[in-house]
Amino acid sequence: MTTGNRAGTGAVGTVPPPTEIERALSAAVGAGSADAVVELLARTRLYVLVARLHADIPGWTAPLPTIRDEATRRTCVPVLTQGMLPPWHPEWVFREVGLGELARTWPYDVRRLAVNHGTPYAAMVDARPGRLKAWLKTAERLGGPEQGVLLTDGGGPLHGPLAHGLALGAHLAVTNGLIWNRLGAAYEDYAADRARLRRPWGIQHRAEYRDRLASLMKNQLVGRVQEAVLRTRHTLAVRTGRTPAREEWTEAVGRAFTARDAGDRALAERSLHHIALYEDKLRADGALTPDGRVDTLAAFDLGRAVNVVRLALGARYTDPYEAEQDVLRLGELARSAYSSWPDFSLGYLMARMVHRAEDDGPEAAEATYQQSLAEHRTLTQDPAGPYRNLPWSRTS
Repeated sequence: MTTGNRAGTGAVGTVPPPTEIERALSAAVGAGSADAVVELLARTRLYVLVARLHADIPGWTAPLPTIRDEATRRTCVPVLTQGMLPPWHPEWVFREVGLGELARTWPYDVRRLAVNHGTPYAAMVDARPGRLKAWLKTAERLGGPEQGVLLTDGGGPLHGPLAHGLALGAHLAVTNGLIWNRLGAAYEDYAADRARLRRPWGIQHRAEYRDRLASLMKNQLVGRVQEAVLRTRHTLAVRTGRTPAREEWTEAVGRAFTARDAGDRALAERSLHHIALYEDKLRADGALTPDGRVDTLAAFDLGRAVNVVRLALGARYTDPYEAEQDVLRLGELARSAYSSWPDFSLGYLMARMVHRAEDDGPEAAEATYQQSLAEHRTLTQDPAGPYRNLPWSRTS
């Protein structure tokens, strides 16, 4: 096992790694541990380049590509880690391939896997038949790429309005173990990005994408009844100068929904109960101050909108310039709805929980609550995270 371009550890030290993935890969290569490299690759998203023309053929998967490594004069299958994907191109896309899939579809006459070939974060991995069996076992044991982790691209936006806008989508990036601060060649991969837009968003072409994004920007998908319940409490709080008691809030919601149909009234009652329930849980867990409250669920639509933009860029329904302008617009909308990153994050968390509790009941939603709380803490407490390093307002 060697670095694919013979760069050595000295060259790596002169170029900061894009993400923690490449840093860990360099360390494993430097330690000379083939097993450590394979374990890392089993927990990492790997990508192969595919012509979009081929990726769009229904039911057909392009064979793994091969290259010739001039240093070793061997034929290799080249793959890239997340942090090493090149800039967006309209006609070249990427397919994610796990280590197990690589082992199952490996070309019979190729004996090397070239990871990040020609870069300072390269590894040349033995792919003889016996090693392929070890890849399969390792992939099965580890279960695929890590999720629930905060990944930052050191070469991506780290400061300014674009980084601020991208950070709105950091919850889902952490959930899926994807880089939060990138507008690039892929969100997950070309096929997955298109599939995620089809379901649940119902987006199959550019016009549908623009329409759905406009709805998210107007907070039309987060739930009009739930927003009305929170708006009622906020209005009462502004009028009285304090957070109203649960009884006052309940009475105000009852009056506000008197003229609504029975379905809306019942949903309002359930939503009020769920909001109060999760605010109490957040207070008990130290995520919400004793006198704190969530006044809007807009964060859920705005955060999801950033990820829809990134998915659409990966699906080639938009281009980098348009995507950047949309993310900047979403950042401005978030600033007008919230006063801080913790407030935004709690609004996102609350919306996720209220909808999950409505669909499946509070008991079934407990696992989602714990996951969401962990993500909230990661984003608001990690010293290297965007919510600790990006000012919320332009003037702060």
